[in-house]
Amino acid sequence: MANQDFDFAKATEEFFAAFKMDTKMFDDATKNAAEFNVKMGKIALAAAKRNAELTNAWTAETLKTVESANKVQKDPSAYTTVASDFASAQAQSLPEKLAAYAEVAKAAQLEAVELFVAAGKDMQAEVAAATKDVTAKAKAA
Repeated sequence: MANQDFDFAKATEEFFAAFKMDTKMFDDATKNAAEFNVKMGKIALAAAKRNAELTNAWTAETLKTVESANKVQKDPSAYTTVASDFASAQAQSLPEKLAAYAEVAKAAQLEAVELFVAAGKDMQAEVAAATKDVTAKAKAA
């Protein structure tokens, strides 16, 4: 039976402490990855919320149209006209609706690219600083 009181964080700290090395690099990498994931998550959630709003509005609009068409018609051929008008209205509004979804996707992609570029610049600066530090230590030794 497994020990229920196992503390993974403590075990990890003890493991790295046994190697007598500086774990700051690992701590920083974990922190940076977590911050990046939070920022990426915010972009994804904002896009999902906007898509939900668009879907809700489109559904409400469609139901309103169906409600107005849901009437008894005097002539049986009028039902064909009502159905045709509904289909035509849906077909005409479709490009506008899809364009709204495309704009949400485009905005999310642009934000994600900006985040990746910023992360790349930060990483480049960190690598340059680490390289400079290692070079300085090598010259001193």
